[in-house]
Amino acid sequence: MEQGKYSVGLDIGTTKIVAIIGKENEYGKIEILGIGRSKSLGVHRGVVNNITQTIQSIQQAVEEAEVNSGLKIGSVVVGIAGQHIRSLQHSDYITRADAEEVINEDDLDRLCNQVYKLVMLPGEEIIHVLPQEYKVDGQAEIKEPIGMYGGRLEANFHVVVGQVSSIKNVGRCIKSAGLDLGKITLEPLASSDAVLSQEEKEAGVALIDIGGGTTDLAIFKDGIIRHTAVIPFGGGVITEDIKEGCSIIEKQAELLKIKFGSAWPGENKDNEIVSIPGLRGREPKEITLKNLSKIIHARVVEIIEQVYVEIKNYGHEEQKKKLIAGIVLTGGGSQLKHLKQLVEYITGMDTRIGYPNEHLAGDTDEAVASPLYATAVGLLMNAVKNNGMDIISHEEEVQEEMAYADSESMKTSSKIPAGERKTVFDKWSEKLKDFLDNAE
Repeated sequence: MEQGKYSVGLDIGTTKIVAIIGKENEYGKIEILGIGRSKSLGVHRGVVNNITQTIQSIQQAVEEAEVNSGLKIGSVVVGIAGQHIRSLQHSDYITRADAEEVINEDDLDRLCNQVYKLVMLPGEEIIHVLPQEYKVDGQAEIKEPIGMYGGRLEANFHVVVGQVSSIKNVGRCIKSAGLDLGKITLEPLASSDAVLSQEEKEAGVALIDIGGGTTDLAIFKDGIIRHTAVIPFGGGVITEDIKEGCSIIEKQAELLKIKFGSAWPGENKDNEIVSIPGLRGREPKEITLKNLSKIIHARVVEIIEQVYVEIKNYGHEEQKKKLIAGIVLTGGGSQLKHLKQLVEYITGMDTRIGYPNEHLAGDTDEAVASPLYATAVGLLMNAVKNNGMDIISHEEEVQEEMAYADSESMKTSSKIPAGERKTVFDKWSEKLKDFLDNAE
């Protein structure tokens, strides 16, 4: 099978690394050809802290996916998260030289590139610049200004910022594992592609992706991303608390959490007890389920409250910004029993668990459609979209050039269909790739 017809998403998480190979079927759904996962050893709270171990884990996941699918992996789309990610709102404007000409793609690029020049804190770099609404000569709430007349073009931007060193480390791991870096995407954005429907994004929704090391938040309203945040707590700290609170080893704490854990202490009767074998012939330990869920409850409440602060920061309490579709929980941590009820209780918002099955082909293995794989599936979708664009762009380059020649004479500017324009982010990815190549 030739390269480029299938795509690869690589999710470098704190607890696991997942590589998924897939392609688009004739119905526009994604068919999964192979999946590989390995334990993630060199990542802490979403950030690589041991290059050698991370490279080994990536190679292990990739090899497994290759064996499962019988395909060779070349380039991957990878997700980035971690506590160094922050986002801010920024508005900017440009004054156009000739107000008699209609606004075209170049004007939007000029405006976006201006945002990239924002001065960040030392060691930080802008990852995404996402335009929200435009204003043309003071007329507000314009979603697509191309083709309009106007002298002053303004926009509000959602700017996502991350640490240069963390991004370079991820790139380094991928290169050293013998792979090409196709594109880097913010993980909450990837997860939201996989589990949210367009209606939810329109109505207003907060996606909470509870991973092992971090909890990622993405808020959408009117179909546009409004707010992103990464909170440096996830399922791992819950396990840590159980380990400390019950004086047991991590492996036992993780099993207890998955098998018997609940986020709602009222569910367990006082006399329900689990016996855990002692180490090396020591006495077994007896733990009441009520205590276990009290430990879990305390930590989960803390995580949800931090997320809720972010949702309030976005302005959920204003009538105009209300998130009508409520909250969608995904990620491995969302499988904790009674979590949905607890989140509804704390936030007063409708909540559902998000499964990444919306865009997958009907015969997909159920295991893959689990919230655990939401980010990986989202990255794969991103890769499929990218590959599709590569294939299209080669075939249509000639036609585009001809169309461009015609359009130049007519002075219209929509030479490329919207779906095939290079996004600012693609350009950023290219810059980053050059940067990493030179850094070698």
